Amino acid sequence: MVTFITVLQLLCGLAIIGAVMFQSGKSAGLSGAIGGVADSFLAKNKARTLDAKLARATKWLGAAFLILTLVLLIIG
Repeated sequence: MVTFITVLQLLCGLAIIGAVMFQSGKSAGLSGAIGGVADSFLAKNKARTLDAKLARATKWLGAAFLILTLVLLIIG
């Protein structure tokens, strides 16, 4: 059981690293060059971009990693 959870935690950690590495910086693109004007204009489609999906995946993977860590701490 501990080995299975450890492998899950390892895979979750690798997935977090991958999700963070594929995200672009906050100042990249048109919103970083112009400022708030482009950001408010393009904000309606912001949740559908790849960066938004990667940010959401990073949050969920981080939560899963934290829970797996706590489970390992309690079991071990």
